[in-house]
Order: sequence, then C-alpha cells, then structure tokens
Amino acid sequence: MKLKKIRLFCVLLILSFVAGACAKPPTEEMNRAQDAVTRAENDADAVLYAGSTLARARDALNRMQAEAEAKRYDAAKSYAAEAVAAADKALADGKAGAARAREEAAALVAELKPAVKETEQGLKAAQSARLALDFTSLNRDFEAARLSTDQAEIALSGNRYQDALDSGRSARAGLSDINRKLSEAASAVSRKK
Repeated sequence: MKLKKIRLFCVLLILSFVAGACAKPPTEEMNRAQDAVTRAENDADAVLYAGSTLARARDALNRMQAEAEAKRYDAAKSYAAEAVAAADKALADGKAGAARAREEAAALVAELKPAVKETEQGLKAAQSARLALDFTSLNRDFEAARLSTDQAEIALSGNRYQDALDSGRSARAGLSDINRKLSEAASAVSRKK
C-alpha cells in the first residue's frame, strides 16, 4: 500500500512537471497589452494629462515581461490585463484633462480681451494725468502682455491648450502688474490732494 502511494506521488509529480513545461505564454494577452500601452504612449493628451496613469501601465507591462521570462505565465497574464486597464484609463484621463484644459484656456482668453482694453485705457488716462510713472517701461510691459494674449489665442485655436494657458497666465500677470502700478500712482496723487 505504501509503495502504491509513492508510485502515485511520483506519477503526479512527473505529470505536474510535464504540464508546467508544456504551459505556453499568454501571447495574445501580452500583445494586446503592448498595443494598448503603445497607443497610450502615442496619445499626446494621455502623455500630457495622465502621466502617472501611463507610468502605471508601463510598469505593469515591464512586470508582465519579467514574469513571462520567468515562465510565470499566470502572473504575466494578470499584469497584461493590468497594463491594458491602465493604458485605457490613461487614454480616458487624457481626453478628460484636455477637455478641462480647453475650457480653462477658452475662459482665460475670453477674460483677457476686455482686460487688455481696460489696461490700455488706464495707461492712456495715466499719461494724460501725467502721473509719476515710467511710461516707457509700462508700455513695453503692456506690449509684452498683449503679445502673450495673442499667443494664447493662437495656441487655443491650434488646440495647444497648455501653451494657451501658459501664455494667458503670463498675460494676466503682466496686466495685473501694470494695473497695480497705475492704481498705486493714482492713490499717491489723491493722498497729496
């Protein structure tokens, strides 16, 4: 009886080795994972707005490949599914991030147009009132802000939302600085009266 159990154990052990040696890598799942991550890496919105999710997809892909090389195919298959899910999420997050950036950039550009006119009028009024200001410097700063506003509009129309935001924020900061200086100079004059 004991000899039968030993033989049975040996047969089962040999069968498990044979089954393990015959196991095949999950090639289809691995290819799907590679394709999904490549798609996400080539999507500008995913790269720009979902970098951390894309990094998780790459990490899962690297782990999948390491597990496949170690012939741990179940783990490789699991990491392949994780890579696909993370790559899909990066694509979705990238689209959502681009939509948010587009809305924010459009609102900023719309806000800048009247701000440029208002600042220009303030500069003209300050010059007419002969306020004690360096108008050469202020006009140079104003032209830089106007140029940044134009660049923001161009970037927005070219769907380069991050560039539009960067240029728009620069323009807004320049206009705010000019208006602050105008306001301080006007306040100084009114205190003297």
